[in-house]
Amino acid sequence: MTTISQTAGRTLRPASSGGFFSALALRLTALFDRLERRSAVKTLNELDDRALRDIGITRSQIEDAVYGQFKTELSRYL
Repeated sequence: MTTISQTAGRTLRPASSGGFFSALALRLTALFDRLERRSAVKTLNELDDRALRDIGITRSQIEDAVYGQFKTELSRYL
């Protein structure tokens, strides 16, 4: 009698390890992105109002500009 194993052709490592490392890499990328944006907000907050005006933003628009929510069309009316 011949027995065919259902595990033939499968690897011996757990299938979820690829998902784990992918999720870990995604979380680390998000963490570094957040730290970089926080640093940018801090740097822009250290600038005076004149320098911010030269860039084209006001102090109240710093976080929106850094996080990509700034609408340039609206800034023309400020």
